[in-house]
Amino acid sequence: MDDTSGTLDEALARLHTTGPERGGWLTNHAPMAVEALVRHGRGPSVHRWLDLYANKLEDMPTPYATVTAENWSEALGDPRRIADWTAYFTRELADHPWRQVLAEWWPRLLPGIAGGATHPVIRVGHAVRTLLGETHSATVLRSAHSPADELANGPRTHELAHALGYWAARHAPLPPLDRLPGPAPRTAAEAMAAVPRVADQSGGIRDRLAQITTFPVWPGPGSGALDPASGALGPASGALGPASGALGPDQARELLTELVRAAAHRYATHAHGSPIMLVHAVTAPNAVLRTLPALPRELWATSLDAAWAANAAVLAAYAPPTGLPHGELPPVPAGATPAERAEEIFTRAAAHGDEHAIKLTDTVLDVMATTDEGGGDDLAVAAALRACALIEPIA
Repeated sequence: MDDTSGTLDEALARLHTTGPERGGWLTNHAPMAVEALVRHGRGPSVHRWLDLYANKLEDMPTPYATVTAENWSEALGDPRRIADWTAYFTRELADHPWRQVLAEWWPRLLPGIAGGATHPVIRVGHAVRTLLGETHSATVLRSAHSPADELANGPRTHELAHALGYWAARHAPLPPLDRLPGPAPRTAAEAMAAVPRVADQSGGIRDRLAQITTFPVWPGPGSGALDPASGALGPASGALGPASGALGPDQARELLTELVRAAAHRYATHAHGSPIMLVHAVTAPNAVLRTLPALPRELWATSLDAAWAANAAVLAAYAPPTGLPHGELPPVPAGATPAERAEEIFTRAAAHGDEHAIKLTDTVLDVMATTDEGGGDDLAVAAALRACALIEPIA
């Protein structure tokens, strides 16, 4: 992303006076949506979009008690500490390279990936993407230790502080889970199809996640549970995951790419179960995939575990019992090159205006970019079109 206009920095600075939620729970999607809009060439419309979104913004909560290196474990998962956690990460990122802070905190936060309905990790993914591709004019100082060690100042680094702070405050591990009986699914698509739906889908996401008892094991047998205090493998988090320890980093990345693609395909056929909430079954794993290049390679396999857990949790909570036949999906734009098709579907999402439609389409473009021969993938395109069809446009 080459945002020489400074629009993204202006938008993020405008948003950093606001909190990550409204009404005590609903997420502020604006930082993620504006990043996607700018990335795909819609910078001139960003401030108008923020004006339309302004009624969904609230001030940052008041501080509660300072988070420190000594007491952070007591504050983990305490939503009263949103402002405290944001201040903590602001200090950490002012004193340490952002990749170093991310590498330290990623394994601590990863077991709570479902917290905040997966919005915090999605926000982290958008923030990391901007820092990885940074070409803006904010000052970047290179340390003597490594070219990757960046001490950065400016709204994009502050955005990472806000995103990590939100995740720490909403950190919430899944309940203890058992493996679903039977053979392990061979593919991500088969694993998603095998996820048991919770018995009662009438409540909010916290009520639904509390009902989950089993997940399919993918890929292969075993558990990759993470201990939230140390980041070490172990049963402390109670989060069942596949045996990723045997996977190399590159294989983990390939499987995570497969997971994101399969999630987009499943949204195309199953979005009617909950058009908004099922977006996160796609965008949360993609946020993890976007973050991999900034992480030590030894964290890639456990990141796959967490991405699968997030996807499966949202599917268990919101997926409908049956999908839409492929023949009833929206027709994809005909006669267009992959680049023209990508441009058309994002134009539709930007005009639609809803933040979920924008972010889902942003992920679909990532899926298209990883498709063989330059990005066809009609089923992923259909997912973006269904989001725009099923979700109410922004007023």
